[in-house]
Amino acid sequence: MKKVTIYTDGACSGNPGPGGWAAILMYGKAQKELTGGEPETTNNRMELSAVTAALEALREPCEVELFTDSQYIANAINLGWLREWKRRGWRRRDGVLKNVDIWQQLDELLQKHSVHIVWVRGHADNPLNNRCDALAVEARERFAEL
Repeated sequence: MKKVTIYTDGACSGNPGPGGWAAILMYGKAQKELTGGEPETTNNRMELSAVTAALEALREPCEVELFTDSQYIANAINLGWLREWKRRGWRRRDGVLKNVDIWQQLDELLQKHSVHIVWVRGHADNPLNNRCDALAVEARERFAEL
């Protein structure tokens, strides 16, 4: 399996409001940046969109080290929350799971790839996380103009 490193981030102005997401994919010396967004969304949805878009961009199953500053995503995967939500019929213990469509999409992608999630502190001294944040903010601004 190819080993790929991915950084992701989401940005939202208001919650809900215009949002953007970004991902940086690295394989060997190659690097690719992806961005997108929505005119009316939430921060969590943009964080999830960045991860799913990055994993969808991989053309074959890969071993992925994915860096995110979203504790929600890191904990959902690393602490088994996602597995429990799926077991409960895509429900949280206290009721409805928000963004169920994108969580289901992410679950399918996690079955395809071997993904290790690493949480990093946002807005700290991590140049790739900071670059991803800047790209997500730029994408958000494009969607704020719509």
